[in-house]
Amino acid sequence: MSHPLDTLWYTRCPVPTGLGIAVQQGWLQADLSALGTQVQSLREADDQAVRESHFDHSLRNSVRHGGSIPAIWARAQGRETRVIGLSWADEAQLILSLPGSGIRTVKDLAGRRFGLPDWAAAQIDFTRAQALRGLENALRLESLQVGDVQLVNYRYDGTFSDRPVRNVAGTPVSTTQTAGRNLELAGLLRGEVDAIFLKGASAVQLAHAFGLHTVIDTGAHPDPLVRSNNGTPRTLAVDSHLLEQHPQVARTILAAVLRAEDWAQRHPDETRRYLARETNSSEYWVSVAYGNDAHLRLRTALDEQALAALQDFVHFLKRWRFIPASFTVSDWIDRGPLDALLANTPAMERTSVAL
Repeated sequence: MSHPLDTLWYTRCPVPTGLGIAVQQGWLQADLSALGTQVQSLREADDQAVRESHFDHSLRNSVRHGGSIPAIWARAQGRETRVIGLSWADEAQLILSLPGSGIRTVKDLAGRRFGLPDWAAAQIDFTRAQALRGLENALRLESLQVGDVQLVNYRYDGTFSDRPVRNVAGTPVSTTQTAGRNLELAGLLRGEVDAIFLKGASAVQLAHAFGLHTVIDTGAHPDPLVRSNNGTPRTLAVDSHLLEQHPQVARTILAAVLRAEDWAQRHPDETRRYLARETNSSEYWVSVAYGNDAHLRLRTALDEQALAALQDFVHFLKRWRFIPASFTVSDWIDRGPLDALLANTPAMERTSVAL
């Protein structure tokens, strides 16, 4: 029998996730405390090497629920991780232009300048990858390629984990020096580029604040592969050591996520407030970016559609050389924890899973 786990390190992105709600509600901490395990946040750690595990999954006995690009990159680098769940919460994915630019539709992007972030010092530049994905998906709808536009890079200094995230009144707030800066947006407003990509609650808020034109929202397209990007789907990943040596902890994590998602379906107003804190935005912009039914979109499973989209995204990242090699997503999945929970617990009773 394995020894009890002393500490679980958790991390989630500032986006809608069941893990984020489970942490905010205190359920994850309470459930693991009953097993003798304390919970600590990777992104709030003082040690930068620990914080960097949010992106490279280098820390043993950790769980990450968030954008799939860092998780895919870590796996492609040889990290021994497994995905125990996938969540798909559609969000705004906007290509934006200035009203007087003459760019009204995707076809108008041909030959124009497109601003891209460039975090050269980061291990994995997920911001650049997701912007390229949004651009490529949009262009393909009009039989265009990325080569048909002129890419303009905006260099960011440092990395995404230079400074710890601080929790302010329940809201994870980045203290990184470059936090809040959007160099591509500034370039668009100065007329240096003709279009940019932004996503999520901040995207719709900034588009409104600066009176920008939405060329396309790929996040609203009916084809799931067009909507597929860093956040669609999001991976719930753990390291293999945790899964093999502490399977009860892995099941407890997943049970807390499912409990949070079931709670969200019955509490739309409270969920919207939680999501506003997670995204450091307002409830209004959360509704615009994620829909009035955002509380219904928080669902972690291992659906074939999500698996297919994730595999397609892996191929995209390899084609654009964000990862050194492609891999088979199905080999990355471990259905054991989810199958065990669903087999023993009716859907309407997940809030009281007994492990």
